[in-house]
Amino acid sequence: MFSAVRRGLVSSNVVLERIMPLLTPTAIVVGVLNEASLLPLTWLVPWTFAAMTLIGSLKSNFRDLLAVLVKPQKLLVLLIILHIVMPLIGWLAAMLFFPGDPYTVTGYVLLFAIPTGVVSVVWVSMHGGNIALTLALILIDTLLSPLIVPGTLYVLMGASVQIEIGEMMRGLLWMVVLPSVAGMLLNQVSKGKISAACGPPLAPLVKVGLFIVVSINGASIARYLKHPDGKLALIIAVTFVTVALGYVIGAVVSRRLHYDHASAVAVQFNSGMRNLSAGAVLAVQYFPPSVGLPVISGMLFQQILAACSGMFIRSRARRLQESSQSADPLVASAPAGQQGHALE
Repeated sequence: MFSAVRRGLVSSNVVLERIMPLLTPTAIVVGVLNEASLLPLTWLVPWTFAAMTLIGSLKSNFRDLLAVLVKPQKLLVLLIILHIVMPLIGWLAAMLFFPGDPYTVTGYVLLFAIPTGVVSVVWVSMHGGNIALTLALILIDTLLSPLIVPGTLYVLMGASVQIEIGEMMRGLLWMVVLPSVAGMLLNQVSKGKISAACGPPLAPLVKVGLFIVVSINGASIARYLKHPDGKLALIIAVTFVTVALGYVIGAVVSRRLHYDHASAVAVQFNSGMRNLSAGAVLAVQYFPPSVGLPVISGMLFQQILAACSGMFIRSRARRLQESSQSADPLVASAPAGQQGHALE
């Protein structure tokens, strides 16, 4: 019976991964339509998120982290994109389109100050990316988040809004950092056995948890979404463009630095992905509801843009393979099963 349940969970995870681009937008709709029944469940959000982080961290271990830290150039490039380039872009865009509205500007800074998303592992693995680099980035970015997130908000917003830095750091510590460290230690102590045994059947629970968190957070800003106006439309448009820029910048940087395919995939996805569920939790818990609008609107597009980014990666890989085959007659004439070896 246990094996049947395990197979069912693994199969359901495959289905959930296929519908990932639709998962978060659907959750927002559910939250808006069920505002009255979901708002009392706000207390559940941090606990659900902590459990999601723990499960998502079971793939991490010290060995992969050390391998990336030995040659940290790609990791540093990603951290610069994530926590210098993108927050500045978000801040400048918000200052341009929403002058005199410090809460909306804060929402955009928060949108790009939060760490990269755990779900990026799914997209990177689906497209043959560098998993070790992705896991190391997630772990380091998560561990630094209690310093980076409040620090970025303070530097860019200053005294414009009241920021509960101490409370926010404590929230990030127990909601993100401690579960991540616990998951990594469990994987390390068990020598990977717990990840192999528990990772696949628990994976769909992360997607379900994401749906729950986004739905409840969607309910918290339902009053804004139920009565759309020109400002909301502008927020959605600016969010779409700025979030898309993250993927574009990752793709351009990886090409300029001549990264191999696996590293380029990791850089592209991780430059665009954000832990928006964590950002929404922070926005709802520590700021007025209007701060959450840019973060919640980012949830509408992040997975869809990730799917588009994946299509671009596949298309480019196909073009490179075709050009390699046309340039090398031995590759072009090799049987299909041997072309991969010839290209290597």
